[in-house]
Amino acid sequence: MRTISRSHQVYIRGRGRLARWLALLVIVGLGVQFFRVQILKHTTYALQSEGNRVRQLPVPAARGTIYDRNGEVIAENVPGYSIAFLPLSIDSLRVVLDELAPILELSGEQFDRMVENYRRHPNRPVTVARNASFAEVSAIEERRAHLPGGIVIEAAPKRLYTRNSLLAHVVGYVAEISDADLRLPEFEGYEPGRIVGQTGVERVYDRLLAGTPGVRYVEVSALGRVVGEFRGRPTVEPVPGRDLYLNIDLALQERAAELFPDTMAGAIVAMEPRTGAVLAMYSAPSYDPNLFVGGFEPAAWRVLNTDPGQPLFNRAVTAAYAPGSTFKLIMAGIALKEGHAVVDTKMQIPCRGALRYGNRVFHDWTPIGHGSLDLHGAIRQSCDVYFYQLGLKMSLPVVLAGVSEFGIGQPTGIDLPSDIAGSYPPDTVWYDERYGRSGWTNSVVLNLAIGQGENAQSPLKMAQIFAALANGGTLPTPRVARTGAAPEPAGSFPLDADQLAVLDSALVAVLNEPTGTARGSRLRDWTLAGKTGTAQNPHGEDHAWFIGFAPAEDPQIVAAALVEAGGHGSSAAAPIVSRLIDFYLRERIVRPDSSEAAGG
Repeated sequence: MRTISRSHQVYIRGRGRLARWLALLVIVGLGVQFFRVQILKHTTYALQSEGNRVRQLPVPAARGTIYDRNGEVIAENVPGYSIAFLPLSIDSLRVVLDELAPILELSGEQFDRMVENYRRHPNRPVTVARNASFAEVSAIEERRAHLPGGIVIEAAPKRLYTRNSLLAHVVGYVAEISDADLRLPEFEGYEPGRIVGQTGVERVYDRLLAGTPGVRYVEVSALGRVVGEFRGRPTVEPVPGRDLYLNIDLALQERAAELFPDTMAGAIVAMEPRTGAVLAMYSAPSYDPNLFVGGFEPAAWRVLNTDPGQPLFNRAVTAAYAPGSTFKLIMAGIALKEGHAVVDTKMQIPCRGALRYGNRVFHDWTPIGHGSLDLHGAIRQSCDVYFYQLGLKMSLPVVLAGVSEFGIGQPTGIDLPSDIAGSYPPDTVWYDERYGRSGWTNSVVLNLAIGQGENAQSPLKMAQIFAALANGGTLPTPRVARTGAAPEPAGSFPLDADQLAVLDSALVAVLNEPTGTARGSRLRDWTLAGKTGTAQNPHGEDHAWFIGFAPAEDPQIVAAALVEAGGHGSSAAAPIVSRLIDFYLRERIVRPDSSEAAGG
């Protein structure tokens, strides 16, 4: 029998002790790790575990309904379907998009955009379709067993613009918020994926209309399939948006669209002279905001955005045109204020169809001329030669200093995006800097005197100016929405009642005296006052203007029409305004007895 030496026994006992110590260290280490994981890091790992099996799904809030002033629906919500995917990785997203692309007819651009959205917001569901049809939803459900997990189909409110293109530039449209918009103060607190107003009142009143989205929690398997509702957290119900009533009169808006020439571009604005309430605003050509509901194909967006007719452009608010002879009322107002003219003031040179100044000839709109006229007659017949001389009499500095007192060069203050201030040089220094002191002469004021030259205003701005002429000199702040308190006036004319009466009387004569430039558009039952305008257009035919209000003795409506390349205001624009105002007064105002009717 073999005997183990003492030294070997000592060696074995040493190894045993080492093994026991190692085992003890392992046990202690495991204990410490278990304590850290189960006690110290319990909350962290519990949340991580829950995050792997629980997903958060936003529940969109129904936007408020938009009504016209009479309660007619302009924008509402109808049932729709949204399709979202809960990706485990970018590869799983690509697999699902490949499967859904033929069903939903996803383009390559849409595919790439969803992948990019996932890269920016990896913890959020990827919305594959916001406006899926019932047929598309049915096709996905039929293939559900063969499709990857994580596809979520939900009922969701869908925006519907009931009048299609009729009010597109007023109402606007909605779309998913962009990363750029998320950085704007007006969208502070909004989350990626929210549907927000992009323009029109949908944008300006988004906080009121949008409501507050809710959230629900679902449990998913390791493969990403939705197992069911997660009971550990209650669903947060969405808060619907508030309804919005507009000052728009839908019947009047429809009439404006009917009256505007089908093949022409331009704008019509109608408003209450005293309150500034916008009764109608039509911009042509227009577009259908329903095209943007549920997302818009980039290629289709480019086609619409590059259309030479610029259908997305609100010509009533954002476009600026030379105002032509409608601006003569401002010139006359400055002359009355500064004492350079009164109602019977005549110019030294009678109108013979043109005025020679230096080595240039400035023509009147009619080559036969108007003869010798006073201020009243010059407005009635829109005599350019008279206003050429009135401008020279006042001088350029006086004209440039006076226009701002009549609201020119200031935004209208309307509650719509892109309200422009128009353009009008503030002082003679502007001309010095642009042309050099030797370059500008009094010939500049000759163009400004008849609404040409360095002068461009929006149709809304000119409607605001004529509203002040109609209401006693107060510039009303235009308002599309009826929400909230009435806005403060935008200013007032620096004229007294007698001076305003001079201008108003001349505007009545434009339509109701035999030599008035718009006599053909007078009304039978009401006294219509207004002014024609024909503005130079460097790209073709002159632009046609007409702005009027009625009844002249108690104005209820002021309307402006601008027809691009329409030619003369008396033939292209005046009939539109005349018929529009007549329609409104007949529909909304009690018709006077024939014995009391004014006008011819």
